[in-house]
Amino acid sequence: MTSRLTTGEPAPEFTLPDANGSEVSLSNYRGQRVIVYFYPKASTPGCTTQACDFRDNLAAFTAEGFAVLGISPDAPAALERFTNKQELTFPLLSDEDHKVAEAYGAWGEKKNYGKTYEGLIRSTVVVDADGKVELAQYNVRAKGHVAKLRRDLKLA
Repeated sequence: MTSRLTTGEPAPEFTLPDANGSEVSLSNYRGQRVIVYFYPKASTPGCTTQACDFRDNLAAFTAEGFAVLGISPDAPAALERFTNKQELTFPLLSDEDHKVAEAYGAWGEKKNYGKTYEGLIRSTVVVDADGKVELAQYNVRAKGHVAKLRRDLKLA
């Protein structure tokens, strides 16, 4: 089981391909607060709900100085289809070997219908402008998570 991040520690650096295959690094966002959210699979009902929630609230996050990055184990081609179909307006990144999810504590043991397996744990980490963890939330729900996150960050 990977250890979870705690407030104040440095956020693990990463560089991952986006839906177009372009590389995106966390360090590109230094000086800005970044919401990094991990979701299990593009184009599934819960992940679609969550991604559309972030899309619909993006202007409010941007106005408060936040960038949003979604990360899943999906290949860039699947992310491209998902982005286009849902008209997503923020980068989705491909973490096919789940190394970044592991570094962030978002990969581990899950239980579903009585089966135990390794998989992505729906999680959100807010990284401050200096690259440190401001907030880390694990096992979040897809529905209502963005509203809760806005409350937790004391955003209007």
